[in-house]
Amino acid sequence: MLIAFAIPEKQHIKVFIAGDSTAANKEVKAYPETGWGMPFSYFFDSTVTVDNRAKNGRSTRTFLLEGLWQSLIDDVHPGDYVFIQFGHNDESKDKTDRYTTPAEYKTNLTKFIKETRARDAAPILLTPVTRRQFDSSGHIKETHEIYSGLVREVSKQYDVPLIDLDEKSKALLEKFGPENSKLLFMQLEPGEHPNYPDGRNDNTHFNELGARKIAELVLAEVRELKLELAARIRPPLEIKK
Repeated sequence: MLIAFAIPEKQHIKVFIAGDSTAANKEVKAYPETGWGMPFSYFFDSTVTVDNRAKNGRSTRTFLLEGLWQSLIDDVHPGDYVFIQFGHNDESKDKTDRYTTPAEYKTNLTKFIKETRARDAAPILLTPVTRRQFDSSGHIKETHEIYSGLVREVSKQYDVPLIDLDEKSKALLEKFGPENSKLLFMQLEPGEHPNYPDGRNDNTHFNELGARKIAELVLAEVRELKLELAARIRPPLEIKK
C-alpha cells in the first residue's frame, strides 16, 4: 500500500533591508547609480519578497527619528528577515544632521535587533560596505574601523548572524585593483551620461555592475551562514543548447 505524503508549502516571507544609499533603490534620474538591494531582490524564488526600505543619507539615528524604522517593523511578520546595514552616515561627524555617536549606534542596533525578534523575525547585521580608497601598496584603506567593529561587537553580544560586508567588499575591490575597481562605482567622465553632464567621481556609490557584485557577496554569506533563506535562492537557469 502506497502512502502519499504531502510536502508542506514554504511560508511566503519578506526580506526587509534597513540601510543607507549604498543599499537603497534608486530613482531613474540617479541612473546608473544602483544600491545593492536592487539586484539582490532577483535572487530568490517566488516565496520571497525583498522589501528594500534603505534610504539615501540615513543613519541609524535618522532612520529612527523619521519613523522609517517604525514603518518597517510594523510590517514585519513571523519568519521574515531584517537585514540591517548602516554606518556610512552614522560616522560622518561633519554632517551633524545624521551623525550618531558610537554609543548611540550600538543602542540603535540593539533596538533594531530586539524589536525584530519580538516579531518572531530574524535580524541579520551587516557591517557597512567599504569605500574605494586605496593606499600606495594597492590595499583598501580602512574607513569604517570603529563602526564596523561596533557591528561585530553587537553581533556577538546578541548572537545575531553577521555578514561582514566591510571585509568582503575590501577583498573584492583589492581583487579588481585600483584601476579596474572604478568599473564598480559611479565614475563618469563629463558628457558620458545625460544624468551627469559634468561627470562624477564617486567612490562610495555603485553602478549596476558594482551593486550586483556586492549583492552576490551578500548572497554568498546567506549560504555560508546556512540561513533558512538560503533554501529559497533560485537555482541557476538551464540554458538549452
